[in-house]
Amino acid sequence: MATHCPYCALQCGTRLGHDSGGTVVEPSDFPVNDGRLCQKGWTAPALLDVRDRLRHPLVRDAVGRLVPVDWDTALDTVAEKLWRIRDEHGPDALAVFGGGGLTNEKAYLLGKFARLALKTSQIDYNGRFCMSSAAVAGAVAFGLDRGLPFPVGDLGGAEAILLAGANPAETMPPLMQHLEKADCIVVDPRRTKTAERAALHLQPVPGTDLALALGLLHIAVSDGWCDKEYVQERTTGFDAAWRRAVTWWPERVERVTGVPVAEQRAAVRMLGEARRAYVLTGRGAEQHSKGADTAAAFINLALALGLPGVAGSGYGCLTGQGNGQGGREHGQKADQLPGYRMITDSAARAHVAQVWGADPDTLPGPGRSAYELLDALGTDGGPRALLVFGSNPAVSAPNAAHVCDRLASLDLLVVADFVPSDTARMADVVLPVAQWAEEEGTMTNLEGRVLRRRRLHPPPDGVRTDLEVLHGLAVRLGEPADRYPTSPRQVFEELRRASRSGRADYSGISYDRLDAGETLHWPCPETPGGEPHPGTPRLFLDRFAHPDGRARFAEVDHRDPAETTDADHPLYATTGRVLAHYQSGAQTRRVTELHEAAPEPFVEIHPDTAERAGLREGEPARITSARGTAVARVRLVGSMRTDTVFVPFHYPGPGRANLITSTALDPRSRMPEFKVCAVRIEPGTDAS
Repeated sequence: MATHCPYCALQCGTRLGHDSGGTVVEPSDFPVNDGRLCQKGWTAPALLDVRDRLRHPLVRDAVGRLVPVDWDTALDTVAEKLWRIRDEHGPDALAVFGGGGLTNEKAYLLGKFARLALKTSQIDYNGRFCMSSAAVAGAVAFGLDRGLPFPVGDLGGAEAILLAGANPAETMPPLMQHLEKADCIVVDPRRTKTAERAALHLQPVPGTDLALALGLLHIAVSDGWCDKEYVQERTTGFDAAWRRAVTWWPERVERVTGVPVAEQRAAVRMLGEARRAYVLTGRGAEQHSKGADTAAAFINLALALGLPGVAGSGYGCLTGQGNGQGGREHGQKADQLPGYRMITDSAARAHVAQVWGADPDTLPGPGRSAYELLDALGTDGGPRALLVFGSNPAVSAPNAAHVCDRLASLDLLVVADFVPSDTARMADVVLPVAQWAEEEGTMTNLEGRVLRRRRLHPPPDGVRTDLEVLHGLAVRLGEPADRYPTSPRQVFEELRRASRSGRADYSGISYDRLDAGETLHWPCPETPGGEPHPGTPRLFLDRFAHPDGRARFAEVDHRDPAETTDADHPLYATTGRVLAHYQSGAQTRRVTELHEAAPEPFVEIHPDTAERAGLREGEPARITSARGTAVARVRLVGSMRTDTVFVPFHYPGPGRANLITSTALDPRSRMPEFKVCAVRIEPGTDAS
């Protein structure tokens, strides 16, 4: 059976089947992976049979234990408490937190459920922590946000590629085959697996990527690499952007970032000399309190070089989560409605309300962003109940100890999951739901390609789909049963209508076309009476999505991170991923092969820095910020900056990297500053 990997946004093509040992997987010749899989993809079938798989609803009893109950009891309990809380505190006392791994159908119905059944504005999702900064910058620059506005395969023809804050060698290894022919320039404070393969590694001080991007633009213009004809014919706003970049001469950039002038010039020369070049950003550049401006600055560089909207060149963002693209297009974000429509747009509200059979005036307005929502839980005027679908904020949210306190303060916490995640263990009600090989649906990968997820076998007895859960709760809350279909195909048909004429238009896509093997990238509008629209694999070749057809340079300038080092916290900490694990690790830590590959939290530190702190290889260390302390085992890495330590964020308990991360938010994207905070490091007593 043809389907796709359950993990990252590459959504590698796979084939699932059965043998005497259970479910087996093999890669398919899908364009993004070309017959390859990473370690996570090869072991994905093990998720279907993990020993602690949730198989019955659980409700917390009077003495605090989670005990099995039947589905009617669980759903009745949830609905009754939601009714009471809404009656006492109003609809915004109810909140929903979604996930970037949910199918398009589930993401769509979850947003509809929140706004109609719960009548709340309080919905956001963990994708806010993924590529929201690049989404803001891309929408402003191009008039449309799609992670990659071109197929992944186009990268294979590049001569030079700049990767700013991306480590695909570990986060999405099959992508690396598309980068093999290019001279890669990697911007990263760490010498990652990707940086080791690069032709040039720029290693800035954490939190200074924006200054570096401004400096690269300065060199592009002053050294004659700017494509003046492209800038004049296809863009606006260059003069304002240049007024900022002109002050970032190479020597100043070196003082701020630590990147030598010669390396800055080499990077721009490699891009400028290439006939086909790309600039790609990832979380390392975007998870900052100035992440949207940083992404915009790298877009400025790409525009000055004449790359976006040109065949064989371009700018793109490497989306992280499996459905990070589709998940934000159809209503999980606090400020958006299906089709990538803004919830404050009266025409958008009218269109979606008509599809839903509702009065547009009854739709709530924008709510709190992800961290602001979690931070408000249980407070005066904040939500008193939270429903979590496809996320594990107890591990993945910044300032995690505080977030756990807020979760514990709720009158009702409901978690729908297929394993007892760290968040599920805190819940009042746990609802066991189907996982990837047990459900039908669609996903949208990092190229904007809409894909079919297919069911190999039904979920275990006692397990329901998320669509069935939403249907059951909505009916108990007084909604019409037919407003919440349980058939993914039926939900998708409605999603098509809701997205029609929106920026992310799926109206011309159907299960029949996908099942027939058609390759369809959005926008793919419906064409009544004519030939079916072929989809749009390459955006912006003729014009950008602004009314005048031109891309916008952004006027941005560097500023320090929200938190800088001092005598008490003299080091920078940055976080990221490792090859064996995914997101909060709730899935991959349950797969024996992956757990054995990376069994415990660790901290990478330069040997000289470790010696000054009294640390030795393999010993436990305490990493402390203004918010808390994480405990991890020391790894001495000679390529680390002496002012920086690295901690992966996949682990629970005292090893949670997000016990120390900053809650400073980007003012435009509301992205937390995961990638830089001030810490001290000292010997610890336990790394478990």
